[in-house]
Amino acid sequence: MFFINYLDRTAIGFAAPNGMNDDLALSAAQFGFASGVFFIGYILLEVPSNLALHKFGARKWLARIMVSWGIVALLFTWVQNFEQLVALRFILGVAEAGFFPGAILFLSLWVPAQYRGRILMLFYLAQPLTTVIGAPLAGALIQQDGVFFGLEGWRFMFMGVAIPAIVVGIIAWFYLKDKPADAKWLTPAEQVWLTESLQKEKSATESREKHVSVRFAFGSGRVWMLSFIYFGFIYGLYALAFFLPTIIEGFQAQTGQTYDVFQKGLITAIPYLPAAVAMYFWSRDASKRGLKTWHIVIPALAGAVSIPLALFAGSPAATIAVITITASAIFSALPNFWTLPTRFLTGVAAAAGVALINTIGNLAGFSAPYVTGAVRDWTGSYEAPMFIVGGVMLVSAILMILLARSNRLAPVDVDSAQPASTEEEAQEAPKR
Repeated sequence: MFFINYLDRTAIGFAAPNGMNDDLALSAAQFGFASGVFFIGYILLEVPSNLALHKFGARKWLARIMVSWGIVALLFTWVQNFEQLVALRFILGVAEAGFFPGAILFLSLWVPAQYRGRILMLFYLAQPLTTVIGAPLAGALIQQDGVFFGLEGWRFMFMGVAIPAIVVGIIAWFYLKDKPADAKWLTPAEQVWLTESLQKEKSATESREKHVSVRFAFGSGRVWMLSFIYFGFIYGLYALAFFLPTIIEGFQAQTGQTYDVFQKGLITAIPYLPAAVAMYFWSRDASKRGLKTWHIVIPALAGAVSIPLALFAGSPAATIAVITITASAIFSALPNFWTLPTRFLTGVAAAAGVALINTIGNLAGFSAPYVTGAVRDWTGSYEAPMFIVGGVMLVSAILMILLARSNRLAPVDVDSAQPASTEEEAQEAPKR
C-alpha cells in the first residue's frame, strides 16, 4: 500500500520532463507549485482522518483512502492545463490524507515497542524501493506513447500507476485486521501474548504521561519539536524526489549523450537501492543497540552536507554518487524517527500526535518543490535551492540534539528489553 501511495504522489516528477511540462506549458515554478499543492489538501485533513481511523478501524479507513486516491489519480490521465493539474493535485492530497500516519498508528497497535523499529524499517523499505522499481516502470509506461487510445506516454503512465491503488484498496478491506484478537492466522497463545504485551506497554505509557487526549498531543512540546525535525527530513526527501528527474535531464547537455525515458528511469533509481540497503542495516543496528540519538543525528548531518556537495561534483557519475549519500542518509533516519512519538503517546493522543507530526512535516512537501522551483527560476541554477535544503536538514539535526538533551524522550519500560535475536526466538515468545 505504501509503495503505491508514494508512487502515485511522485508520478508527477516522472511525467514533468517527459512531455507533461511541454504539453501543459509549465514553468519550473508552476511545476513546483502543482507538485506541492498536493500537501495543502493533505495537511488540512490529516489529523481528522487519523482520528477517524482510530474510531472506525484501520481496515475500513485505509481501504477507503486507497480507493479514493486511486480514482483521483486516474483522472490525471486527462488533465489539460495548469489549473486542472493544480486542482487534481489538491484533491489527491485530500484523498490521501491520513494514510501514512494511519499506517504508523496501525503498526503501533500491532507491534510491541521492542520490535517496532525493525517493523517500521520493513514498512519504510517501500519508499526507496518505489523509486528503484517505480522509476523504470514509469519510464517503460511513458515509452508507450500513443499505444493506448492515442494517449501520450506520460498520460498512460498516470493511468498505469493509478489502477493498482483501487485494486489493492479493495483487497485491503478484506485482508487487514484491526487488532491481534481478530487475526485468524495467529494461534490463541500468540493472540494472548501479543495483546497482553501491547496492553502492558499502553498502561505503562498512560501511567507515566497521565494524559492521553487530543489536547495533550496538541499541547505537547515534544510533539511540536518532533514535527519540526520531521519537516527537515521531508524537505530534503521531496526536493530530491521531484527534481532528480529534471537534474538528470541536465546530464544530457553536460555529456552530449541522449537517454531514452527508460534509461532515465534507471538512472533515477540508482541512489535509492543503496538507500534501501543503508536503511536496513542502520535500523538493524538501532534495534540491536537500542535507539540512540546519533541514529537520527548522523543521517541528518550527512544529508545536510551532501546535498550542497552534489553541486560541485564534476561529472554525472559523481553527482549521482553524492545524491546516493543524501538518499541513504534521509531514509536511514526516518524509520528510527517514527519510533519516538509512540514512546510517550498512546490511544487517541497517538492518533492525533502522529498525524500532527506528519502534517507539520509535510508542509515541507509543499514548500520544498515550490521554493526549489521558484529559486531555480530566479537564480537560473540549482545552487541556492540545494543550499537551502542542506540548511533545513542541519536545523533538524540540531533540534534532535536539543530534544535528546532535554531527557524528554525516555522510552517506556518494555523498550529497554532486549528484542529476540532471531526469528526462532521471536516465534518462541508466545510460548514463554
